[in-house]
Amino acid sequence: NRIMAPAEPVGFKPIDGGWGWVVVFGAHISIGFAYSLPKVLSIFFKEIQEDLGSSFSEIALISSVMLAVFLSAGPLSSILVNRYGCRTVVMVGGLMSGLSVAAASLANSIIYLYFLIGVVGGFGLGFNLNASVTIISRYFHVRRPLANGLAMAGSPVFLSSLAPLNQFLLDMYGWRGTLLILGGLLLNCCVAGALMRPVRLPPVTSPADKEKEMEKDPICSSCVKNARGILDLSIFKDRGFLIYLIGNVMFFFGAYAPFLFLAEYAVSQGVDEYSAALLLSIVGFVDIFTRPTTGLVANCKQIRPRVQYLFSFAVILNGLSHLVFPPLKGYAYLVIYAIFFGWSFGMVFALIFECLMDLIGIQRFPSAVGLVTIIECFPVLVGPPAAGLLVDVFHDYKYLFYMCGAVILTGGLFLLMMNVYNYHQLHKEETAKDSEQRQKDLENQPQVQQTSQEVTGQTEPEAETDAGGQKSL
Repeated sequence: NRIMAPAEPVGFKPIDGGWGWVVVFGAHISIGFAYSLPKVLSIFFKEIQEDLGSSFSEIALISSVMLAVFLSAGPLSSILVNRYGCRTVVMVGGLMSGLSVAAASLANSIIYLYFLIGVVGGFGLGFNLNASVTIISRYFHVRRPLANGLAMAGSPVFLSSLAPLNQFLLDMYGWRGTLLILGGLLLNCCVAGALMRPVRLPPVTSPADKEKEMEKDPICSSCVKNARGILDLSIFKDRGFLIYLIGNVMFFFGAYAPFLFLAEYAVSQGVDEYSAALLLSIVGFVDIFTRPTTGLVANCKQIRPRVQYLFSFAVILNGLSHLVFPPLKGYAYLVIYAIFFGWSFGMVFALIFECLMDLIGIQRFPSAVGLVTIIECFPVLVGPPAAGLLVDVFHDYKYLFYMCGAVILTGGLFLLMMNVYNYHQLHKEETAKDSEQRQKDLENQPQVQQTSQEVTGQTEPEAETDAGGQKSL
């Protein structure tokens, strides 16, 4: 009794392999930069704060604006993907993010950082994410959970690599020189986009078939129909989608603040800067193995029909990790926290798009991603500054971990309970539908018998007449 998604588009069959694995590699790079960059910027916070004279809440707003714009770029990215293709959108996104981060090295005010890194860079990363996830859904179906897990593993791979690299570059060249080098590295997203060969759909011969195909498949729709599909609010009538959306909003409120303040929290406990940056690498290293492993688990026959439950468990585990470990003193406890943090965070992001595909299906997935990401930008924009405000008020980092953990745990429990209710309701609806269909079949059976008898009664006299006529002849 799984939540059924709409059928696949007519004439469209993902190849589940071949060049698709090269596409996964390209998506691994673009998604890796998209998700890791806002987190590793936290390594520069102390230096930027001292240089520009900003508070914790003001400095945290850099990553918040970047994440919010990054997520709100979803609808625009979906329109551009359907109009120009995934390859073009990823390459343009890589160019935007690379040039904006490089230009930010010249900023002399935090306002410029908000605009260059937050707005322009956020849009570039948003284009990368949406297009990369969409192209995977077009290349894979049976192996889609595994492909998504491998692509999403780009985030922890780049996080574990960029965190110590940025600390090293920061000591060598300062935050301005490091941003310039980081901008150059981001241009590799253009190369990743070049690997995303478009999927060729079979031609539609008949005009009537072409019109039906365009109505069913957003890939073949016109730009106007695509825009209308992005803004179509009928998706909110789906009960499972609403449950998913509410749980996601609560998760994203507390998801990124622990990343942004983990290194500073460790330094405040007497840990040296390199060991503090190493905590982010540990989170990323554990995340590297968690995402593909979770994708394999989610692909099992026993788990895939109930993948929403696995997603709920991952969110609950993430919330508990923020509540239990950070208040404990000592670097060893911080390492344990980083392990659980990376494990739970990796599970969530290995499943987050797979669960949406499971609910919505491939036809409406680009539209659904656009709507979900633009809604998620609001908690992302509010969460980190709220956490920074707690640090400014209480001069203690542990309260931000309490706040994030409590909100995420509540969202996970909500997902778990409401998914139980949703599956139960789906089972009842399917049972009622089957009973109604059987009742209709039983009601139609006497009418069919009566009709067949009437036809038989009319046929027999005609046969006799024909026989009599033959005799008279």
